[in-house]
Parts: sequence; structure tokens; C-alpha cells
Amino acid sequence: MLIRLTGGQVFDPAQGLNGAVQDLFIRDGVIIPKPDSDVAIDADYDVSGKVVMAGAIDIHSHIAGGNVNTARLLLPEQHRNFMARKLGHAFSTARWSTSETGYRYAQMGYTTVVEPAVLPANALDAHLQMADIPIIDTAGLAILGNDDFLLRLLRAKASQNQVNDYVAWTLQATRCLGLKVINAGGANAFKSNVRSFALDDVVPDYGVSSRQILQTLQRAACDIQLPHPVHVHCNNLGIPGNVDTAIATMEAAQGLPMHLAHIQFYGYGNEGGRGFSSAAAKLIDGFNQHRNITMDVGQVLFGQTVTISGDVIAQYSRRNDATPNKWVMWDAECEGSSGAVPYRYQQKSFVNSLQWLIGLEIFLLAEDPWRLFFTTDHPNGGPFTRYPHLIRLLMDYDFRLECMAELNQEAVAMSLLKDLKKEFSLYEIAVMTRTAAARMLGLKDRGHLMPGAIADVAVYTPQADKEAMFSAADLVFKNGELVVKNGSVQQRRSGATQMIQLLFDQRIKRELQAYYDRFYNLSLDNFTVEEVSFRQADTERFVSHDAGQPYLACQEATANTNNQYE
Repeated sequence: MLIRLTGGQVFDPAQGLNGAVQDLFIRDGVIIPKPDSDVAIDADYDVSGKVVMAGAIDIHSHIAGGNVNTARLLLPEQHRNFMARKLGHAFSTARWSTSETGYRYAQMGYTTVVEPAVLPANALDAHLQMADIPIIDTAGLAILGNDDFLLRLLRAKASQNQVNDYVAWTLQATRCLGLKVINAGGANAFKSNVRSFALDDVVPDYGVSSRQILQTLQRAACDIQLPHPVHVHCNNLGIPGNVDTAIATMEAAQGLPMHLAHIQFYGYGNEGGRGFSSAAAKLIDGFNQHRNITMDVGQVLFGQTVTISGDVIAQYSRRNDATPNKWVMWDAECEGSSGAVPYRYQQKSFVNSLQWLIGLEIFLLAEDPWRLFFTTDHPNGGPFTRYPHLIRLLMDYDFRLECMAELNQEAVAMSLLKDLKKEFSLYEIAVMTRTAAARMLGLKDRGHLMPGAIADVAVYTPQADKEAMFSAADLVFKNGELVVKNGSVQQRRSGATQMIQLLFDQRIKRELQAYYDRFYNLSLDNFTVEEVSFRQADTERFVSHDAGQPYLACQEATANTNNQYE
């Protein structure tokens, strides 16, 4: 089937297109060059005067897994009876159900979303939940850095090659796209009653510091050439003065690629009478000096949400701020800990106002949308459904001023935001939410509109009110199928999970099985996600992406040597 989108204003940074008027052609789910004039068009959509972009990509949004389910159980009032039932859309009354997640993302023009915190022991559950999310493609990042097996390797001074194999096996077993590190060593230290954990603090009983854990895992990600850099949740989240932790973590990367997650929560100084201030300018100075670093913002937006995180130290420290007053903390025996704490960000709160201001300062000061990404750390800073509101804040200076008038004015007086008159362009929004996001994840088949890309396309009617514009796309195509029209979902289709294909020395499996035999009497197969279809209509649930060939060749060459684990 040949589809033509006629006369749209195309914003595609991959081709340097900044509103160029041109037609777009789709055949069999793929974007193709302009065909010969005598080729029959099967479906023609007149999008003259409308904005055409690739489908958007969210690199960091908690949409599946144990923490998400815990939050649903903790706050049933947040996802029951929110919407009128839509005929034919299963579970459409559930606000944060898997179905509603897919529908709401698609309505905004999003076609790929990354779950950034898949606990390996919980990977099957996370994949089953992602498989139930309609329309959008998904991917997961596997969590390492607090697991007993890795810390034992480091305590025993295992070789980097052995750690590399463990990382590769974990990603292969969990069917994940990349590696996530959350407050390296902190969750394990929490089990020994440690209640704060900095970059150079040492995990009790293991004798390794957070810095050592992080650098070892970063080296592993580089050695096996993961397309996406190690994805880091730094130490000291939410603590005044933690901007120094963020900059120290940039320096700890030693020039190697590293991605820092929800960086707004690390843009904090400790100046002023309240001992809490914006350090966005200092953070961005450090960011500009470290070109190997990418970041996503994790913007705070006002209203009710729930914070969920594997950083149990941070979650435990804020349990008394729970709104409503209920919370959950839990420990995983061999891997880590997590917590869910409901929270309401309030405009008149000094702290909440300053958090909102800091996030926007980071966006507007950074000056490089190719290295800074658009997130709210859903649901921690705010729900992903508020993305159109955030886009308007970035694109409309006068609207920012109107919003600032409603905030705690003591916080506003400490902020640079009123003097930052920059307004993001549609081109810059396309960079952050499409092209740069796909490149950083290593997903070469999306995020752009060049021939050969999968036909993930979003079409919007230009409006002065950018929140209205991006809330409901005119048209959204997923793999060439029309899934949204005039802001309404047209069909429920299955997405696919993006993963990477890795080779590793098979001896690491024997080491792991011996570990589980000794401590858990379980087969390693209990913790692996099989390459099977979870949906009747889905014949290819997992889509593989090869990692770096140099490491694969190295592994093949060394598999029969005797010094791999020395």
C-alpha cells in the first residue's frame, strides 16, 4: 500500500528540514523516496499547512514493572473511573492502565517509550506489562549496581572482562536495550542501615565505593559498545548542594559517554536563608565542559503524582512528605530496593516552586538540544500526559511569566528564569523529542523521516497555544498504519520491544548458576525472558539491534583461553 502525505511543513533535523514543504511517501510501513509519477497512490492525505514530524520518543518514563504496579496498588484513586468508557478500547476507564498509557502517548504523537528501570529479577513482569501497552514500541534499561553478584565480583577483584560478560548476559537475559545504574551501591548499603550515600562512600561488607561500581559498569557499557551510554541516577538525589555530586559524576566519567537522568533533581544549591537554591547555572557550566555527557531534565510540574524509584535511600528520606499519607518500601534479596511515595507538587510551596524554576532554567540555559532531553521522569516530576504543557512553557516566554506569577515569590526572586527569554522552536522540539533521542538510544530506524525509516509519523495543526497543538495530533501513523485521527485513537495495534543482541563468554552462566545454586536453589532460567510472543496478534515481539562488533569479535577470540577470568 502506497500512502502520500501532501504539502506538509516537515521538521526533520536528521535532514536539516526546518519547515520545508514537501510530500512524504510510505509503503509497507516504511518511508520511501518519491516514486515515479505514474505510480498509483492508494491513500492520499492533504496535510497542507500542517506540521509533520517523526513519531516522538520518550527516553525515560516509568511505564512498567514492579514499582509501577506498586504505585497502582497504593493509589487506586488515581486510575479508577477517570474517563468515560470508549467503545472497543479495553480498560479505557483506567487512567494509568497499560491500555491508557499507549492511547495517551499515541494521541500526543509518541511512538516509542523507554522504561528506564527494569530490575532483572522482575524483567518478565516488566515485559508482560509492556506487551500489554498498545500502539507504541517500548524498550527497557536493566538495573545493575546494587546486585550482590556484581558486588561480590568487585570485592574479589574480578577482571573487567568478567564484569563485561555479566553485563552482556544480563542484557541478553532481560531483553533490554541498555544499562541503568541507580545510586550505585546505595540500595545495598541501605540494608546495613546506611541512610545517606555519596559518590566515594563504601558499601558495607563489600569494600567498594559507589564511584568504583559506576566506573566499572560504565567501562563495561563502553567495552561491549552499547549504543546507549550507561544511564545514571546519581547519588544524593534531592539534597541541597547536590549539584557538586552531579558535576563530580561528570568528572568520574573520565571522558567516556554517560547519560545523567532527571538532572533537575541534582540542580540544587544550598545558599540563601532556607539553605536551598538554584544551581542550574553551575550545573550547565559543568555540562558544557563535559561534551561526553548527555542529560534528561525530569521537569517538575504541579499537581498530584507518585514518586517511584530504586533509590530507596532517597525514597525513605521523603516518606514523611507523602501526600496522601501512605507509602511503600521494599527490599529485593539479591538485587536492590525500591519505594513508592505519593506526592503533590504545590505552586505556593517554596521548594516545589524552586524545583519547577530550576528545571526550566536547565532547559533554557543548556543551548544544546542534541545533548539535553525532554522528560518529567514520569511519574516522579509529573505525568507524561503533561508534556504538551511543558512544550508550551519552553516555547512561550509570556506564558512562563504568567505561570511564574502564581508561584511562591520568594523562590521566583532567587531564579534566573524571568531573565531567560529564549523560546524553543519547533525544530528544537523535534531535535530533543525525535532525532537526538533516537540517536542516543541507537535506534537508527526511527526519529527521522528519511527513506528507510519505519513510518512513525505525527502531524499537527499549528496553533499559537502549543499545549493545545501537541495535546492531540491530527494524524499519527505507527509503522505506516493510521492509529490516531483528530486526536482520537482509531485502532489498537501491537507494538514491539526494542532490545540488543549480545555475545558473551558462556562461562559467566556457569558462575551465575553456581551462585543461584548456593544461595537460592533456583535455575538461572527462572530469571531469563524468553524470545516469545506475548500477544496473539504479535508475531515479532522483540526487535534486536546488534551492539558493537569489536567486542563480539574479541569475545569469540578469547572464549577458549584460560585467562578470561583471571
